[in-house]
Amino acid sequence: MLKVAMAFICKGRVNPVTSGGRTSVDIGASPKLELVDKFCYLGDMLSADGDADAAVEARIRIGGDKFRQLVPLLINKDMSLIMRGRLYSSCVHTSVLHGSETWPVRKENVVALQRAEMRMVRCMCGVKLKDRLPSKELHERLGIDDIALVLQNRLLCYGHVLQKDDDYWMKKCMEYEVEGPRPRGRPKRTWREVVREDCKTHILNKEDAVDRCKWRKVLKAGR
Repeated sequence: MLKVAMAFICKGRVNPVTSGGRTSVDIGASPKLELVDKFCYLGDMLSADGDADAAVEARIRIGGDKFRQLVPLLINKDMSLIMRGRLYSSCVHTSVLHGSETWPVRKENVVALQRAEMRMVRCMCGVKLKDRLPSKELHERLGIDDIALVLQNRLLCYGHVLQKDDDYWMKKCMEYEVEGPRPRGRPKRTWREVVREDCKTHILNKEDAVDRCKWRKVLKAGR
């Protein structure tokens, strides 16, 4: 078994890097871990930069592949638009947003997701970009929410963690402050900043998470 572990190479790794003359890191276990720029874990792309660019790009590509597989159904005129929208939400939306609860998304990431979605939405509705139809109208035809609203499902995950005891390991990780000097320049956007802005939009605070029904009700009303 040890020989198998030593010879294992994860196919999810991207762009091996050298840090300070090192190509691997020893965490006290065998084998050593290879240093890479990006790493695919459980379908989500983790980046050394700590941003969501790589994850968004990968999920858009995967969602596009899933859409192309379902095109014969999603553009079938024998199916109602509402039924196509339900199929899209169940199969394509879930593929695109897999792992999105943990993304520290920036405005550019949201725009990229919306553009990718609208290409598929217009295809399902049988309209072209030059028709100049509002995105909201096309979403209503299919009975689906804008992907930017669905992204705010991260607040459900956030509320779930807040409801746990203070010694819960995930809650400790969420509130952990990394020590040490910060690099020069503006700090990167973090996940906590994202959920803080979401809470401000929905007029929620940490204390509201204790009431699970209220938390979910506010989020549902915001959709």
